[in-house]
Amino acid sequence: MAEIKKFKPTSPGRRFMSISSFDEITTERPEKSLTKGINKKGGRNNQGRLTVRHQGGGNKRKYRIIDFKRNKDGIPAKVASIEYDPNRSARIALLKYYDGEKRYILCPEKLNVGDIVISGKESDVKVGNARPLKDIPVGTLIHNIELNPGQGGKLVRSAGTTAQLMAKEGKYAHIKLPSGEVRLISLDCMATIGQISNLNHENLSYGKAGKKRWLGIRPTVRGVAMNPIDHPLGGGEGKSAGGRHPVSPNGIPAKGYRTRKKNKISDKYIVKNRMKKI
Repeated sequence: MAEIKKFKPTSPGRRFMSISSFDEITTERPEKSLTKGINKKGGRNNQGRLTVRHQGGGNKRKYRIIDFKRNKDGIPAKVASIEYDPNRSARIALLKYYDGEKRYILCPEKLNVGDIVISGKESDVKVGNARPLKDIPVGTLIHNIELNPGQGGKLVRSAGTTAQLMAKEGKYAHIKLPSGEVRLISLDCMATIGQISNLNHENLSYGKAGKKRWLGIRPTVRGVAMNPIDHPLGGGEGKSAGGRHPVSPNGIPAKGYRTRKKNKISDKYIVKNRMKKI
C-alpha cells in the first residue's frame, strides 16, 4: 500500500498538502496501443451551454482503455506493470496474455508485477482473478461487479472500495456494497477477487487551490455573495443568510433532492436500503 507523503511547511500551500508516495508505480509511460485522446467539455453540452458548473481547465490527459468485462476466459496473463491513471482514483495494471494481447485492468490491493491472473470459472479464488458470482465462495471480498451478464463491471471501481458476497439464493447473489446497501445481482455476472488498490486516496489533502485547478475544478462562489440578478440567494442589505434552502443559480436544490421514482423496477433487487440503519 502506498504511503502518504507530507511536506515541510515551506509555504502556506505546502503546510497541509499530502500526496501519495507512488511506491507501487513501476512505469511512467502508458501502453500506447491502449490509450486514446480525450476531449475536454468544460461543463458544456453539445449546444455549448453550461450544464455543470465549476469545470474547466486542468492538465491534458490520455484515456486508458480499461478491460471491465474480463471476458478473456481461460488464458493466463502476467502483470507487466502497475501504473497511475489520471482518469480514476485507483491504480491500473497492464496484463500481457500468453497469446500476446495486452489489456489494462483495475489493480487490486496486493497484486504485484510478475503475478499471474486469469478469468473464468476455472480460475482460482485469488486476488486479481475474475469469476462468475456463482463460482465465488460466500464471504469473499470482490470489486468491479457487473449488473447484467456480459455488460462489464459497473459497481465498486474506485480506490480502496470493496464489496462482499453475503449469500446465494436462487438465481441471485446477495452483495453488500460499500454504501451498506445489500443488493441482488445475477449469479451469472462477473466480479474480480480482492479490494481496489490505493487505499490511502481518501486521506490525501489538496493543500492549495491550485491543485484543484490542475484537476479541472474551478472555484465555487457562494450564492449569497452575488447580486440578485445572478443568483436566487443574492442581494440583501449587508450579509444575509439567503432566506431559503441552498439552490443553484437555476433554483435547483444544491444539497440534493429526491429524484428517484417509487416502485422503480430495480427496487425489488434491493434487500437492504443504504439509507435505513438497523
